[in-house]
Amino acid sequence: MTEASGPIDVGRALRALRRRADLSQRELAERSGVPKSTLARIESGRGAEPRFATVERLVRAAGGEVAIAVSGGTRPREASGVPGDGLGSDFGRGSDFELSPDDELRDDELRDDELRDDAGRRYPSHLDVRKVRRLTDWPGAWWAHWYTLPPERWPLRVPEVTYDLDRRRRDERRWRERIRRQVRVRRDTAGLPDGSLRLLAELPDGALIGELRAHERSVDLFLGEDLGDEREIVVDGVLVAPEVRLLGIGRRLVALLADEMARAGIRTARATAEFGGVSFLMACGFALEASRPTALRLDRRQRPGWATERPG
Repeated sequence: MTEASGPIDVGRALRALRRRADLSQRELAERSGVPKSTLARIESGRGAEPRFATVERLVRAAGGEVAIAVSGGTRPREASGVPGDGLGSDFGRGSDFELSPDDELRDDELRDDELRDDAGRRYPSHLDVRKVRRLTDWPGAWWAHWYTLPPERWPLRVPEVTYDLDRRRRDERRWRERIRRQVRVRRDTAGLPDGSLRLLAELPDGALIGELRAHERSVDLFLGEDLGDEREIVVDGVLVAPEVRLLGIGRRLVALLADEMARAGIRTARATAEFGGVSFLMACGFALEASRPTALRLDRRQRPGWATERPG
């Protein structure tokens, strides 16, 4: 239970709650029995402060709950038994209202909806309107993943903001953002030999969604000459579950690898990759080298002893 430190903007909180429930103003008004005009007036901050009963009906209809605490630290009592996100406000009567969400309303969800359309109207909160900062932010640019073009060469006019009308897409985007916030990376040392690294990306429930494996090698042994006990890390692979790719999880694993290298006094890491793995490693700070190992493949469907060689 998160205690409100003071009065909060009821309108902003309601918009955030609607966003969580994926409800339009009309849908929430129908569920709560509160006129849509009243809901719009509360969210815009126009007119007198709303009645507590009205706010409670709106919160409960959106799946939230309101908790009340008398000033002076008295233990709060629940005003509704519906689990979920909550809403708090001080209506000027000496009571503290507490926010009681199952997943805290973050600052970016409680922000003022400053974005407006060309007519100066606020966009619907439940559509999760977002600014288009990169071409791939806009669903209309379906070709953006295959082409890298400067803005002046974009083939279509790109809007300043965008949103997803498809509920399934909105749910998926919210789920991915929740994964991005919750994932944690750590080093696993259980059952590994000295010189081996296993870095994990996990969710709070222990679900494994990413892994980096690497091993240390002595350059002295590799080159057959004394280089002053020079050591290197060889990256064996970086794996991220397909459904959570492009969330920066792989980069966090590589960043943890860099931290482990610094702790061990190792300056160099090497890796081989192909296709998208090359771009990923370069985005993480790796650089292409002119000299590199040759990639070999043994295809057992061919005659025994035959191996196909191809450039790395």
